[in-house]
Amino acid sequence: MERLKAKSFAKINLALDVKGKRDDGYHYVDMVLQSIDLCDILEFELNDELILLCNNKEVPLDENNLIIKAAKLLKKEYGGCGALIKLTKNIPIAAGLAGGSSNAAATLIALNKLWNLKIDVDILKKLALLLGADVPFCIDGGTKVAGGIGDILMNIKTPYLKILLVKPSISVPTKDVYRLYDKLEFIGNNYTMKMVDAINSHNIINIANRLGNDLERVTTNMHPIIRDIKKSMIKRGAIGSLMSGSGPTVFGIFDDDLALERAFNAFIKEGFFTYIANTIDKGIELYE
Repeated sequence: MERLKAKSFAKINLALDVKGKRDDGYHYVDMVLQSIDLCDILEFELNDELILLCNNKEVPLDENNLIIKAAKLLKKEYGGCGALIKLTKNIPIAAGLAGGSSNAAATLIALNKLWNLKIDVDILKKLALLLGADVPFCIDGGTKVAGGIGDILMNIKTPYLKILLVKPSISVPTKDVYRLYDKLEFIGNNYTMKMVDAINSHNIINIANRLGNDLERVTTNMHPIIRDIKKSMIKRGAIGSLMSGSGPTVFGIFDDDLALERAFNAFIKEGFFTYIANTIDKGIELYE
């Protein structure tokens, strides 16, 4: 095999609790992570060198990109040759949707196959954790309850959800959000436990009512537009709305197709990145 393609899917957080900070700078978190069908496309081709190309000029093409980090880590630990990697970027950058983490996960899985390394997926997940806390989740995708620094994963089955994503034209570095969060007085909200109960009820209304994210109060203070989008989302028919991850993307859950379409058109006219997404049960999809 000389060529391979991969879809790397975005994620949203249905719940996010920050539980404390470790000495190495990572934070203990409890989360409910959910894959959605918004995806980047990666094309891999055997090559003497390791080269990354991208359709988005804002994307770094060196070791500042998790794709290159993942490829070099895999090659260092298990061998391999090189690859020409072409990235078609559809997931917004620094948006709280794990686009970079998903790209890294796709790179590990695709190069494992392209380079014929035959590494077990559990070992790939251990490598993935070296690249970032969200990367192990992105290998499996679907719906997971996450603990630790995001690396302790437990399966849970969420009912199918229709999601509207809206991202303002700002980017939010995750490190900055956590740094500011650490200066706040800690409040235990137990959003994750409440969301697990809601999911287990198999009731979409319960899920929409239990959305919660500890990082919201930081990012919305930095960028009040996020709060405005949430309010507009509800006003336009969402049964629940939340900022995903460290932001700034806001998502809404809809149970009315007409309201969803109208909300999509309204946010588009206002100049936001807007996408109608469906929840899915995978994080990466390989194809030839």
